[in-house]
Amino acid sequence: MYKRILIPTDGSEITVKAVQQAVDLAKLSGGELFVLSVKEPFPYSAISEMQPVPPQEFYDAQERIAAQRVKSAVDLASAAGVACHGHTVEALHPWEAIVDHAAAQNCDLIVMASHGRRGVAALLLGSETQRVLLHAKLPVLVVR
Repeated sequence: MYKRILIPTDGSEITVKAVQQAVDLAKLSGGELFVLSVKEPFPYSAISEMQPVPPQEFYDAQERIAAQRVKSAVDLASAAGVACHGHTVEALHPWEAIVDHAAAQNCDLIVMASHGRRGVAALLLGSETQRVLLHAKLPVLVVR
């Protein structure tokens, strides 16, 4: 059974369902959770004077948002009596951060939400979940 479960969160409603599934699974298996929220890097431009937000202000806001997402998941796990560790990382490609973090934490399962895009939208936008499925070397449970 799975003992080290990674749950990436973007704060969306469907992600809350995935967190709950991961909590339930960890509780059944006696496992622990590793919650991850990926922050966007600062959008540098060629004309730095025209940045609408100073870099430090941007970083602080990204960290606040990511930390709140992680805290919500950690609180859910704690209420269920499941050990949970929260992390935030900055990455250009969230799927890479998710795959790398799963490896760094020796996770044996990733539980993530599917945002349910179909057709042309899925082809054009791509999906972080699809990319994790493609690149992960461990099982991925997708929650709809």
